[in-house]
Amino acid sequence: MKTIKDVALSGKRVLIRVDMNVPLDDHQNITDDTRIRSVLPTINYALDENAKVIIASHMGRPKGKRVEELSLAPVAKRLSRLLKKDVQLAPDCVGEETLALVNNMQDGDVVLLENLRFHSGETDNDDAFAKKLAGLCDVYVNDAFAVAHRKNASVVTITNHVDVCVAGFLLHSELSYFRSALENPARPLVAIIGGAKVSSKLGALENMLHHVDKFVIGGAMANTFLKSVDYDVGKSLVENDLLWAARSLMKKAAQNDISFYIPVDAVVADRFDPKAETKIVPIREVPPEWMIMDIGPATSLLYSEVLASAKTIIWNGPMGVFEMDAFSRGTMAMVNYVANSYALTIVGGGDTDVAIHRAGESHRITYISTGGGAFLALMEGKTLPGVAVLEKADKKK
Repeated sequence: MKTIKDVALSGKRVLIRVDMNVPLDDHQNITDDTRIRSVLPTINYALDENAKVIIASHMGRPKGKRVEELSLAPVAKRLSRLLKKDVQLAPDCVGEETLALVNNMQDGDVVLLENLRFHSGETDNDDAFAKKLAGLCDVYVNDAFAVAHRKNASVVTITNHVDVCVAGFLLHSELSYFRSALENPARPLVAIIGGAKVSSKLGALENMLHHVDKFVIGGAMANTFLKSVDYDVGKSLVENDLLWAARSLMKKAAQNDISFYIPVDAVVADRFDPKAETKIVPIREVPPEWMIMDIGPATSLLYSEVLASAKTIIWNGPMGVFEMDAFSRGTMAMVNYVANSYALTIVGGGDTDVAIHRAGESHRITYISTGGGAFLALMEGKTLPGVAVLEKADKKK
């Protein structure tokens, strides 16, 4: 798979697919511009090479309709400030007016296309829509790792209509870090898996059995593992139809000499509420009418000892309901353990990313992925559609 450095860009119309789906407050102000900053190296490289830079992104889920609250206008404004040059927002992502705007660009100009998802053809992976997008450029660059797992027109089908299709620096970095961690890791390799449901992580857990030395389990999904080995977890969230899968995973781990750690104590609450009554109990003593909301201090200590000897750590998913302060201690403790480790640390998943930034430890993590679903797809051992088409395009040349 070629990258943007492998092709000539001078004087070319270069369409860079990025993910600038940033959070906005009620006043349309960007509250976190991490995703914009993460693609600046690719954009700046194209500008340094005297390209005409066309940037394409989606925002939210407008479902094929124009929704003004999901316009990329705030992104154009922030991007202008970060690039220190004017970024013109196109009236649409396709159409005669947009095509005329692009055709009048000078070398070094930047145009941001309006929200791709204002057209249903984007999420439908429509060939006609992809062809219109392709008509705007001479070179296509995918730097949107966060949507590389989606079969969208601007990610997959557009490559059928552009002769030169390559990866941007962010996409290349994401794949390189993850592949190095799985294919030739420094060991022990520890996978920390959290979040709400086993069902959303089952494929990742199954695939990671072939790679890791230790599993550390947290979040509500740990309840299913606990119940599968006959612990009473009260009214905690449990996927009863996956108890067999949880037991099977732990059995396979034991057969492969993989250590599998589940919580030994928990922070429990009498209801799902920030103001609920809480207490810390051993796992064997969860009250029948209460629910597990976070890992407890004994579990945190156990997990810190597991991570102390790790040489590579992959983390996806929080340890509890960290959005509520009373139940954030387990996740925040894990952030500190990972940040203070001597391991290569790779973190993915929106919630985990938020926790790390909230703790102010992002600068101490080796690599923080920009993609939740795409990161999980890699953990499952899947080939990302957006990556597969770039590899195929390279082989055709």
